Amino acid sequence: MNSDLNQTSAGGPARAYVVGLDAGGSRTRAVLAPAHDGAPEGEGVGGPGNALTVPGHQLTEHLVEALALAVPEGLRGRVVAVAGGFAGASRTAPDEPGRVKAHAALTVALSRLGIDADSVEIHSDIEAGFASAPGHPADGLALVAGTGAVAARITARACTTTAGGDGWLLGDDGGGFWIGREAVRVALRMADGRGAPTALAASVGRALGVPGDVLPGEGPGSYDILPGDAPGPYDAGHWTRARREAYRMHLLPAVMERPPVRLAEFAPLVAQAARQQDAVAAGILDTAADHLVGCVRALDPRPGERVVATGGLLGPDGPLTEPLSVRLQHLGLTLDWVADGSQGAVALARLAL
Repeated sequence: MNSDLNQTSAGGPARAYVVGLDAGGSRTRAVLAPAHDGAPEGEGVGGPGNALTVPGHQLTEHLVEALALAVPEGLRGRVVAVAGGFAGASRTAPDEPGRVKAHAALTVALSRLGIDADSVEIHSDIEAGFASAPGHPADGLALVAGTGAVAARITARACTTTAGGDGWLLGDDGGGFWIGREAVRVALRMADGRGAPTALAASVGRALGVPGDVLPGEGPGSYDILPGDAPGPYDAGHWTRARREAYRMHLLPAVMERPPVRLAEFAPLVAQAARQQDAVAAGILDTAADHLVGCVRALDPRPGERVVATGGLLGPDGPLTEPLSVRLQHLGLTLDWVADGSQGAVALARLAL
């Protein structure tokens, strides 16, 4: 057991530390902070940390990567508590699969780095995000909209009810993966003639390495101009059938050879297109906001309740912040944003002492 709380040095008692982890669908962040009070003194970032979707050995490596950067070797013996907020983990039962997997991976990662903390606790990323709000609240509503999307009611710092968050295959509607997947879908629909013209066909194609000479509006002869067509960058005519087929031939394999979760990388393209008045992109963001507010409504919110939000889609410059705020105002709710769950995880680690 770590006894560094009682160690002394020439200058007095050795300072003890805690580590907070925010492990989400896109990256894992570790923060080192004094055990009882004070600003963070180290941080590190590793790969994705979803406890359900990341294979166990990879999860361990990503945790080691983040922890090694956050905690200098000389301070690893002074870490007395570690708390991790993991996507895909829950405290609903001691044997909940995500919680068990996260604890196993974290235990191995800490052991490899020589960190022997007295307390190692696993929380959901929702609980950690909620605890990151000013004052580290214990009760209220939380909303996460990053790679995935989930809302939860928090009671005594524990999730008691959730809505959404069912993963990229079955849910997470309104999250970054969902938005990115929609970007590719509308591009393919434009290409085969089922969908409306959108700048996303070109921007998604570029991002996936589709040759420029088959992108809409960019190659010579890209369009067959038909009588009655109105001029414009994406609807000046009809993308030629041959180039559409070539576009699809390049796009589909490029998508399929990547891990599915990487579709979330296209969410910024949707935000950019929407800012440029692309109607299809704006419609995707509106629908995403509807999905998120639907998750909040499912928790039976009471007017005036606090909604603590985290995730890249809801920050100060997040593409869903404004449309979601407007929708929540109609429910008598306001949105409080926090950067991520790492500060909440630090607070939970301190509380565990």
